[in-house]
Amino acid sequence: MSAIPAGTADDPVGAPDAPSRTRMGPLLLAFEIGSAVAIGFGLYGRLHHPTGQAINLAGFSSGLAVKAWLTTVAFVLGLVQLFTAMIMYGRIKISGAWVAPVHRWSGRLAVAFTVPVAVHCLYALGFQGYSGRVLAHSLVGCFFFGAFVTKMLILTRDDSPGWALPALGGTVLSGLTALWMTASLWFFTTNGLTL
Repeated sequence: MSAIPAGTADDPVGAPDAPSRTRMGPLLLAFEIGSAVAIGFGLYGRLHHPTGQAINLAGFSSGLAVKAWLTTVAFVLGLVQLFTAMIMYGRIKISGAWVAPVHRWSGRLAVAFTVPVAVHCLYALGFQGYSGRVLAHSLVGCFFFGAFVTKMLILTRDDSPGWALPALGGTVLSGLTALWMTASLWFFTTNGLTL
């Protein structure tokens, strides 16, 4: 380990007035990987022959009901993510040691609730476009997981631009909202709040 004093030309990060250095390369690479994931999901869903077999859990009337409720739970957890992110970025004036763990765990749980839905959609139904709603849902589903992968790739990077993480978090939540609206909301308005 060298003994370079903080704040010298060799260590600008330690300098009191040094501007933070951002690198666009890792962010662009994250966008490329996220785009590849979105396209890969779309291609798999389109080229894979759908099995038609639905996920089902005891107590639910159908696979669509399971998907609607799992996505609704994920959507509510996404709103928790938004609320806690606004606290962490100082937009809502609340403090407490609970904020960061709630933010992390609500995100983890939201993803846990979306994965079985995505697996079912890709494996049992595939990428479909027989109506505007279904086509929008298929496109947004691929977009959502691509945006999620992009966000996860830059999450722990300190050299990303300051706008990147909030913008990607908002993009992921927007995708989740669109997924909920094109599937769960449609299911509930068509069938009622049934299990």
